[in-house]
Amino acid sequence: MPNIDKKILVVEDTKNYLWLISQKLTLEGFNVITAEDGQEGLDAAKKEKPDLMLLDIEMPKMTGIEMAKKLKEEGIIIPTIFLTNMSDMKHMSQAMENASDYIIKSDMDIDSLVARVKERLRIK
Repeated sequence: MPNIDKKILVVEDTKNYLWLISQKLTLEGFNVITAEDGQEGLDAAKKEKPDLMLLDIEMPKMTGIEMAKKLKEEGIIIPTIFLTNMSDMKHMSQAMENASDYIIKSDMDIDSLVARVKERLRIK
């Protein structure tokens, strides 16, 4: 297993999808931190200072968009990829305003998701 010295925070309220993403990223050599809602994710982001966040947009307690906005307001800028199964343009534009480089459909192939993570972190 390769060792990539990058920390990724995955915040997703669907436990099976959270597990799948974290397992795949771990197998790729990333250090993965997980959270199941926006508030837990916010706390983890402040404590762990990840290199990248994968955030579900719709979650309990706090949406991924709200979480990214709160971090930004506190001067904490972390590259973010939003995960969604929505096609709502309002949410898409809000996500892009909050330091997002990508918005990815949740049903995207897991290997394609990993490729986007590596691309964002400039890992070959």
